[in-house]
Amino acid sequence: MIAETICAAVSAAGLGIAAITAYRKRFLAATRIAAYALVPGGLVMIGAVKWISHMAFSLTAWAGFGVLAVAWLLFMTTRTIERRTGGTRKERRAAARAAEQGGGPVEPAASAPSLGPGTRPAAQPRSGARQERAGEDFSDIEAILKKHGI
Repeated sequence: MIAETICAAVSAAGLGIAAITAYRKRFLAATRIAAYALVPGGLVMIGAVKWISHMAFSLTAWAGFGVLAVAWLLFMTTRTIERRTGGTRKERRAAARAAEQGGGPVEPAASAPSLGPGTRPAAQPRSGARQERAGEDFSDIEAILKKHGI
C-alpha cells in the first residue's frame, strides 16, 4: 500500500516537473521527463510493484538470488581458469594431437649441433645503435605477445 502511494507521488512530481520544463519551451526534454514519470504509475497499475514488494520480503526469492550468484561465480571462475590454461578442451586436444604426430615446421634434429670441424661465420657488419634499438623493440613486442599467449 505504501509502495503504491510512493509511486503515485513520484509520478505526480515528475509530471509537474515536465510541465515546468514545457513552460520553459524545452518540449523534447519535457516529453522525456513525462515518459519517465509515467513509468512508476504504470508499474503500479499492472501489479508489478506488489509482485516486487512480495518478492523483496520472500526468503525463497533471496535464496534464488543466492543460487544465481553462486552459478555466476562458478561460470566466471571456470572462464578465468580456462584463459590461464590456454584455451578450451577442444584446443588442448588439437594441440596434443599435433604434438603426438610430431612433424611441425622444424624437425627436432635440425637444431642439434654438428660434431664435425666447423668454420667461423663471416663477420656481419653492424650499423650500431640502430640495430640494438630495433632488437630491444622486438624483445618488448615478444614479451607482450608471450604474456598474452600468442
